[in-house]
Amino acid sequence: MSDQPAEQPPYSSRDLEEIPSVEVISRAAVMLLSAGAERLGLADADPETSPHRDLDEARRLITALAGLVTASAEYLGLHAGPLRDGLQSLQKAFREASVVPDPPGQGPGEKYTGPVY
Repeated sequence: MSDQPAEQPPYSSRDLEEIPSVEVISRAAVMLLSAGAERLGLADADPETSPHRDLDEARRLITALAGLVTASAEYLGLHAGPLRDGLQSLQKAFREASVVPDPPGQGPGEKYTGPVY
């Protein structure tokens, strides 16, 4: 056995108790938004040649973001609009990146948000 203490998780339950729910939801949404952009290759100069580009992973992240933003919109207040805008930008970027675009209403997250053109 090691004498070193076990690593602590980034948040303890006490820390989470003190964070308002809107902040927890917003942080999760921003993480999904950032990860989706990364998987679309948008962080690189040329998204088409990005080594991080993975449209299957991007689809999952965008769908999760759409579900979270849609389900929690009434609680997000001022944060809802920018998160919806970011989501829609990702959905449009996904559509542009797809070799065979999904039909309207069937793209990532569109079952929650409606068609994105």
